[in-house]
Amino acid sequence: MPRVLVPLAQGCEDLEAVTLVDVLRRGGLEVVTASLDGQPVRGARGMVFTADAPLDAVKGQDFDLVALPGGQPGTENLRQDGRITDLLQRHAARGAWLAAVCAAPSVLGAAGLLKGRRATSYPGALDAGDHGAELVDAPLVLDGRLLTGRSAGTAMDFALELVELLMGRPRRMDVEEKLVRR
Repeated sequence: MPRVLVPLAQGCEDLEAVTLVDVLRRGGLEVVTASLDGQPVRGARGMVFTADAPLDAVKGQDFDLVALPGGQPGTENLRQDGRITDLLQRHAARGAWLAAVCAAPSVLGAAGLLKGRRATSYPGALDAGDHGAELVDAPLVLDGRLLTGRSAGTAMDFALELVELLMGRPRRMDVEEKLVRR
């Protein structure tokens, strides 16, 4: 079963964090949430999340995917944490999947992982050419083993795409059917 790390920073976007974790777990992935400060995480909209572990307890482990929810000031908190930069660079170097939604693609950019890559983000979170990225005006952008999503409004499609990438199209379709989205 693929393992996924979802780092949770104070001020993360509630909808993105909840949707990522919920949909990935419905898809049969093992999801580990990790708090940057080891404390309950208060989202940008006031939800309080109890992470599975503090980041320090899991930062040395290998994951098949590291998925970053956006939001503010959550994105800024992720970007300023050197452990996140190290973790993202290490996972990219070993060929693991990376994903970021909303403002969080800027964290990948700050870690040097968008150079020469196509990406999308919340309008204004990345500027054209920012960090060497080719900014694409699309809800989701897949470039190799990197998936970026535009906003909280794309969180469900973003999470379902991750299920498909890691577990296959039949699993995605099963999860989506049970969600009765269409």
